[in-house]
Amino acid sequence: MYAQMVETGVSAVRAQAEMTPEERAFQARIDADIKIEPKDPMPDAYRRTLVRQISQHAHSEIVGMLPEGNWVTRAPTLKRKAILMAKIQDEGGHGLYLYSAAETLGVSRDQLIAELHAGRAKYSSIFNYPTLSWADIGAIGWLVDGAAIMNQIPLCRCSYGPYARAMVRICKEESFHQRQGYDIMLAMAQGTAAQKAMAQDALDRWWWPSLMMFGPSDAESVHSAQSAAWKIKILSNDELRQRFVDQTVPQAEYLGLAVPDPELRWSPERGHYDFGAIDWTEFYAVIKGDGPCNRDRMAVRVQAWEDGAWVREAAMAHAERRAARQAA
Repeated sequence: MYAQMVETGVSAVRAQAEMTPEERAFQARIDADIKIEPKDPMPDAYRRTLVRQISQHAHSEIVGMLPEGNWVTRAPTLKRKAILMAKIQDEGGHGLYLYSAAETLGVSRDQLIAELHAGRAKYSSIFNYPTLSWADIGAIGWLVDGAAIMNQIPLCRCSYGPYARAMVRICKEESFHQRQGYDIMLAMAQGTAAQKAMAQDALDRWWWPSLMMFGPSDAESVHSAQSAAWKIKILSNDELRQRFVDQTVPQAEYLGLAVPDPELRWSPERGHYDFGAIDWTEFYAVIKGDGPCNRDRMAVRVQAWEDGAWVREAAMAHAERRAARQAA
């Protein structure tokens, strides 16, 4: 979700007969739900897949601060400003937890950030859309963070210990983010006609990108099966997307807002909502860097990193002096 289309480097799940004894022993631990820890032996492809997924997830948390940061100075009340600032701070913390989890796999945080800034690393497509009104902040909390929770709760059962443990706290904080977003939408939907129209406009623009967050159908990916076998990926993209739609549509109805999908309807036979086809052309364009805000988001991120260089240098100098005093 926040880590979309992660390649494993393995084109298909290998049969037991094709595995080495070490690979069979590793898969047996996975099948027994025994967590893999940093010093445990693991296949190189498993390690690389985790680095890609966790780093993309971390990048998404960091870049995801930008659309909301755009509204800190324009929040309608002091209370809303304080809540939004706390939420953005949480997202930064999530990125740090996840970079730390990635570092246990033998990569440095500086290396991961350099790849992001150079355009060699991906982050979630959803963060390349503009926040045009205050209602967009509500839609991000309600829809984007709601979709994040849908994906991240299963990740608490991920096979890699540091990642699974990091997700426990992240999920608790994301639940707060989802509720604050829905509270904004509820206030606007019950406000003036202009405020309700603003909430509807935000839902219209964020609905389909939110469904795209889960990525294309797993049937179209040669990597999903292996990630599932390793229990890096717990549920399929389509399962997660269906759960999100089933949960979110009744919430929209309670708000009195219309989901922008003329094909949306409840299916008594399936016990789920049917919904329309997603425009994957848009998704792939955004992933490749042609979204509405790709270049702006990355330019702001790189500028913030460069502007903060003196803080990092001062912190390192202080740590070195402190270490030298303790050694003396």
